[in-house]
Amino acid sequence: MTGTEIGLRTLTYRDAVREAIREALQKDERDFLMGEDVGHYGGCFAVSKGLLEEFGPERIRDTPLSESGFVGAGIGAALGGMRPIVEVMTVNFSMLAADQIINNASVYLYMSGGQFNVPLVIRMATGGGRQLAAQHSRCLEGWYAHIPGIKILSPATIEDARGMLWTALEDPDPVLIFENSGLYNMEGTLAADAGPVDIHRARVRRAGRDVSIITYSAGLFKSLEAAQILAAEGIEAEVIDLRTLRPLDEGTFLDSVARTHRALIVDEGWRSGGISAEIASRIMEGAFYELDAPVARLCSLEAPMPYAKHMETAVMPQADRIVDLARRMVGAHG
Repeated sequence: MTGTEIGLRTLTYRDAVREAIREALQKDERDFLMGEDVGHYGGCFAVSKGLLEEFGPERIRDTPLSESGFVGAGIGAALGGMRPIVEVMTVNFSMLAADQIINNASVYLYMSGGQFNVPLVIRMATGGGRQLAAQHSRCLEGWYAHIPGIKILSPATIEDARGMLWTALEDPDPVLIFENSGLYNMEGTLAADAGPVDIHRARVRRAGRDVSIITYSAGLFKSLEAAQILAAEGIEAEVIDLRTLRPLDEGTFLDSVARTHRALIVDEGWRSGGISAEIASRIMEGAFYELDAPVARLCSLEAPMPYAKHMETAVMPQADRIVDLARRMVGAHG
C-alpha cells in the first residue's frame, strides 16, 4: 500500500449514501428513514439494504404508496422535534408531494414568524440514462431550485454522497438531496475518516485557463472526460461542480469565468427556464466584461425521455458534444 493509498477505501456511490444514513441513525436517535420499500425490500435502488435488520421498523419505516401522505408525515415529525430522512423513489414521483414540499415545508418558518423550523431531509433519485423512459427519468432539481425556503443539493462524488447528508440533517430548514440514479454503481475512493462536508460551496474539480465548464451531478464526469480530451488538443478546460443549486455559489463560477473568459454550462435538465438559464444570467450580470465569447449551454433536448438506448443517449448531454462546443468556443474566439 502506497502512502497515497493509506486510509483510503473503495466503495460505490450507493454504499456511500447507505453509510451516511447509517451514521446519522447511530449518532442521533431523532433520525429515522421513511419511504416506499426502504425497509424489507432494501430500497428501490438498494441504498437502504440491511438497515431494517440493523435498526428495526421504528427507524426504517416502509410507507404506503402515497408521496403526499408520507412527505406530510415527515413534515409533521420534523415539526415535532424529530429529524426524518424521507426517501421519494424518484423525482418524478415527488410531483405527488409538491404541495407538501412547496406550500408547506418551504414556508412554515416564514409564515410562523420564525417560530417553527422544519429540519426535514428529502432524498430522491434523479436523471436519465438508465432506459427507464419518460415517467422515471426526469431531471427536476433545477425546477425545485426556484423555490425559496429549501436547499437543493446534488452530490456527484463519493465524498459528497457520503458527507452531505449529515450536514443537511444539521440544517434547521428543509433540504432536498438529488442522487443521480446513474451514479449509484459508480466506484470511488473515500478517506477512512471522511465526515460531513460543506453544502454551500461549489468546487473546482479541474483547473484550466481556456473555458469554464459549469455543471453538476452526472454532468461532472462527462465534463471531466471532455476536459481530458480537450487537454490533448491544447485546450485547458476548468470544470466547476456546483454541488448545491440553491443557494448557488456564484462566486466560484464567476471567479472561474474571470480567469478563462468563456463559460459553457452543462445541464441534464431542459434548456427553457432551467438552472442553466439562471447561471447564464448571473454570469451576464456579474462577469459580462470578462467574457470573450457568448455564454453557451448544453442541455437535454426538450422532449420526454425516450426508452430506446440510442435515442436516450442522443437526447442527453454527452462528452463528445461538450468537446465540440468547447472547441468551437475557443477556436472562434482564440
